[in-house]
Amino acid sequence: MLATKDLRAARRRRHTRVRAKVKGTAERPRLSVFRSSNHIQAQVVDDVRGHTLAAASSLDPEVKAQADGKNKSALAGLVGALVAKRALDKGIKTIVFDRGGYRYHGRVKALAEAARSAGLVF
Repeated sequence: MLATKDLRAARRRRHTRVRAKVKGTAERPRLSVFRSSNHIQAQVVDDVRGHTLAAASSLDPEVKAQADGKNKSALAGLVGALVAKRALDKGIKTIVFDRGGYRYHGRVKALAEAARSAGLVF
């Protein structure tokens, strides 16, 4: 239990450090990633107004329909492509990437690369 709290606290500290440098604006919102042990979520946020402009999750019906037999990294790629599609539909082309205190590796990297290949520019 103590080790879990330490890991969460360490991620929170890393996330605070990242957020000190990464700010989302209306012209270039922030793509924020949250990763749990089973799911991954991403949202495009305008930090100036405090509004979420687009969001996607591995729990979305569109992702769940394609999830059969895929591993978590493949699901993260589907979420990245979906959040990019939703952001592009709202006219958002350029973003800043907020990895949320997680390493740019595995599921976080798969989400980012899928969003890039779907048309978002970081």
